[in-house]
Amino acid sequence: MKVLVVDDEKLIVKGLRFSLEQDGYEVDSAYDGEEALSLARSGDYDIILLDIMLPKLTGFEVCQQIRESSDVPIIMLTAKGDDMDKILGLDYGADDYITKPFNVLEVKARIKAILRRAKSEKPQPVPEDIIVSGDLKLDTANRRAYIEGNEVNLTAKEFDVLELLATNPNKVYSRSDLLDLVWGKDYPGDGRTVDVHVRRLREKIEKSPGEPRFVRTKWGTGYYFEG
Repeated sequence: MKVLVVDDEKLIVKGLRFSLEQDGYEVDSAYDGEEALSLARSGDYDIILLDIMLPKLTGFEVCQQIRESSDVPIIMLTAKGDDMDKILGLDYGADDYITKPFNVLEVKARIKAILRRAKSEKPQPVPEDIIVSGDLKLDTANRRAYIEGNEVNLTAKEFDVLELLATNPNKVYSRSDLLDLVWGKDYPGDGRTVDVHVRRLREKIEKSPGEPRFVRTKWGTGYYFEG
C-alpha cells in the first residue's frame, strides 16, 4: 500500500513515515500544498494523510483539487478541535479526519478501516465463467443456472443450448447448427429435437415463455440469445 503524508511539521511526517513503514507501507511525503498536489496527481496512492494548515495551498484546497480527478481516500489532519474544520474537510471530499495531537496507533487503525471500506465498495470484476443478463446468471464452470438468485434445474442438453447461445449473444443459430454443435454431427434427430429443448428451456428460465426475454426466435432462421 502506498501512502502520501502531507504536513509542514517535519517531526510529524518523520514519525508517521517510520511507523507506517514498519507496517510495510510505502510512504511519500510533502511539506506544502503545492508539493502535495503535484505528488497526488503524479503518484498512484492508496490513501493520503493531509494536514489542513499548509503553506502555499491549504489542505482544503488540495483536497478539493484532488477530488476533481481522483477518489483516493483522504484523511484530514488538523491541529484544531473546531468542529467547523472537520465539517469543511468532509464537505471538500475528505473521508475522515483526525485531530492533533493523535496517537499513531489510531492513525493506522483509521487507515486500515478506510482501506477495507474502499476495497469492499470497489466493483468486483465478474469472473469470465459467469454470464449475467438481467435476472439470469449462468455459471459455466459449474454448469448451473439461476433466475433471480434461485437455481434452475436444467438437463445437460438444455444447459448446453443455453450456454452456447449465451456465450455468443445476438448470434443466430439455425436448428441444424444447434444439432451439430450440441448433439454432434452424427446425431440422427432433426430440428424438432432443438425445438422441444428450447421450449422446455424457456419454460424454466422465462417469466413468459410465449414472449421470451432471453432465448429468442429469428423467424425462418433459428434461435439467438438476446444480450
